[in-house]
Formats: sequence, C-alpha cells, structure tokens
Amino acid sequence: MKAVVVLSGGQDSATALALAVAKFGAGEVAAITFSYGQRHALETRYARGLAKRFKVAAHKVVRLDFYRHITSNALMTKEGAIERKKGAKCPNTVVEGRNAFFLLAAGVWAKELGAKDIYTGVSEADFSGYPDCREAFIKAQQKAMRLALDYPVRIVTPFMHMTKAEEWALADRLGILDTIENHTLTCYNGVPGRGCGACPACRLRNRGHDEFMAAKGKRAAR
Repeated sequence: MKAVVVLSGGQDSATALALAVAKFGAGEVAAITFSYGQRHALETRYARGLAKRFKVAAHKVVRLDFYRHITSNALMTKEGAIERKKGAKCPNTVVEGRNAFFLLAAGVWAKELGAKDIYTGVSEADFSGYPDCREAFIKAQQKAMRLALDYPVRIVTPFMHMTKAEEWALADRLGILDTIENHTLTCYNGVPGRGCGACPACRLRNRGHDEFMAAKGKRAAR
C-alpha cells in the first residue's frame, strides 16, 4: 500500500482521495474514516460511498467514542446554533485536537499497511481559523509521528495553500466535478450538495464554487 487518505465524506477529503488514486492507483490506496460523535452519521455513509466510487483497496471506519467525554462543541451536539461569536478566533464547530487524533491513528494504520503517505484535506488558505489546519501544526505533527512510530510517514496536504475556488478547478481537471458536487457532504447541518447555505462550511464551499464557475465562464467566453 502506498497511501492512506483521511476520508470524512466532504469536498476536501474526496478531492484528496482522487489525487492519491490518480498518483498511485486505487489498488495502492486505503481510506480511513472516523466516527467521533459528530452530528450526522450521514458523513460516514458518504465516506463509504466515496471509497466504493474510487474503488480503493481498503476502507476502515474507526469509532472514537471517547471524544464526547473530553470536549464539547456544536458539531457533536444536535442542540444549539452553529455560529461564530464576535471576537472568536473560530466558529463553535471547532473540535479540539481532532486532526491530531485522526492523523496519528491514520499513521498507525499506514505503518501496518506499509504505506508512507497520509493524505488530508486541511488548508490554511481558505479556512475557518481551526488551529489544527495550519501548516505549522502539520509539520510538527509529522515530526512527532515519525518519532512516535519510528517510521518515515509523510503527511500530504495538497490544499494547504489552495483556495476553495482553486480546489473546485482541480476537481474539474481531475474529471470528478459531478462527484464533488453531488456525492460529498460538507454541510455542518447535514444537507448534501450545496447544503443549507447558511453554515460556515456551506458558505465557504459555495463561494468557492461560484468563483470557480465565474472564472470558467470567462475562459469559455474568450
């Protein structure tokens, strides 16, 4: 196995999966999905669908049942509004340390499979301020994982400096635009496709899509 992809079922992870498959071939790629008490179990259903669509060699869904005992946030409860309070660095959807847990677990499985690359869809170019999406964190996490596992794992972040519009354009070049538009779930309220249109994830996704379509239309008109 060459790569393990952290697959949430959303736009970023699905596009990362497509990149890994394009580089290594589906037979050399595995995907890992985490069920950690998020609002919508629908996410894992979309992740399973994407794993089948891309015909990856293996797909594992891992339960992190401990998470709800150590932190609280708007993504792990069905009550309360999803919002960003005035002056807050991030919206109340931040799940503390989530990527640290996810990447370490993915790294352990990657070592078991003999894979060296771990793909994740995090970005600091076009994001909501989550601290564990920053490049500084990824570099530190990779160093820590190499020490912890005594294994030369590499964390691949293809969208770290890419806007959502650029990511949509990449999906178009990869020939997976329909998959990303209609077979991923990004919405914090669990609405597929363009989502609820109101939550931070939907606004970011849809703004990027609109910018991409506008730029594509201009190119076609030339």
